[in-house]
Amino acid sequence: MVNINEKAPEFKENAYVNGKVKKISLEDYKGKWLVLFFYPADFTFICPTELGELADNYEKIKKLNAEVISVSIDTEFVHKAWHDTSETIKKIKFPMLADPARRVCKSYWTLIGEEGLSLRATFIIDPNGIIKAFEYHDNSIGRNVHELIRKLQAAQFVEKHGDQVCPVNWEPGDKTLKPGLDLVGKI
Repeated sequence: MVNINEKAPEFKENAYVNGKVKKISLEDYKGKWLVLFFYPADFTFICPTELGELADNYEKIKKLNAEVISVSIDTEFVHKAWHDTSETIKKIKFPMLADPARRVCKSYWTLIGEEGLSLRATFIIDPNGIIKAFEYHDNSIGRNVHELIRKLQAAQFVEKHGDQVCPVNWEPGDKTLKPGLDLVGKI
């Protein structure tokens, strides 16, 4: 099982990125924040809506010193075919990791064994390769990219300001809390 504040499982797999196939690994992203965005499969229904929204917000994520890797059980060739045929998927500039052997899905506990597909799952990994947040969804429930960005910003804020925490619905610039006995029973 994967856990918060533990090392993210390593991987080294092919990915389709910017018209090419490239071998990528978790190690390649050391020093950057990373969003691993697992989805069931290419040529499906909810997946392009999520990936399209992620593509539309990719530059905003990159400005946060973060990268995105989408992950599905498809091969890099299927990723290319989807990219070539879908206007929504054509917008993607981040790597689309190919996991036909299901190694990455197994190591991140997203694999639905009896279906051979991945659950919708998102992992935020810090620059040292430590998992700071993750969520899993039933495959019929799409995710919110704006909430993903908010969580990424909150994780970065807490890393920089270790004596403060981000309360409910925190957005950059909002007030934070400084944990201590003086707050007990006053919130």
